Amino acid sequence: MKIIARIYNDLPEKFGIPRQSGLVSEVLGRIVFEKEYRNPDALRGLEDFSHIWLIWQFSETVREDWSPTVRPPRLGGNARVGVFATRSPFRPNPIGLSSVRLERIDHDAPDGPVLIVSGADLMNGTPIYDIKPYLPYADSHPDASGGFADGYADYRISVDCPREFLEVMPEDKRAGLLGILSQDPRPSYHGDPERIYGLSYAGYNIKFKVGDKLTVISVDKA
Repeated sequence: MKIIARIYNDLPEKFGIPRQSGLVSEVLGRIVFEKEYRNPDALRGLEDFSHIWLIWQFSETVREDWSPTVRPPRLGGNARVGVFATRSPFRPNPIGLSSVRLERIDHDAPDGPVLIVSGADLMNGTPIYDIKPYLPYADSHPDASGGFADGYADYRISVDCPREFLEVMPEDKRAGLLGILSQDPRPSYHGDPERIYGLSYAGYNIKFKVGDKLTVISVDKA
């Protein structure tokens, strides 16, 4: 398996990364190819597709051992299910699969051609093994069952972020931050309304706590 590219975005650590691709469409990323694969011919025709599949490596969780069962955060962190019934990063092979929107291809970038994508659930610098077009007629199954994950597709929490905190950040980063916070980045089994959490995003440190809603306490330049 060869690394063909890496994604670069505003998510420098695992905490705060959207739990699935497509949940926070406001988060943009640049897919930069390794020098060997910076060939415009390899992307010929890709601009005709609105979405693409990314096959990538859980680079922060690579390890030798594995467990046949894991504890999905959405089940409270206690119930165990089979690893192949989850998208847990702790797998025999640390491979991830994500569907993202292809916003455009930047052919003029110094490190181009570069793919500009939205809705990715990858950490900054994540290695990518392959890119394939998303085919609506074959890849979409509207009547599919989502197992234990059913019921979370439309999950959102109300976010209270005072204007003076939000205005500390560049305007083009604010929607992404609010989208990430609305997904409630905490593990599902954390329920202390007074506990303060820290999130890094776009070069800023955000502190918040969660009760009936998520309340931002501070936003500071990292």
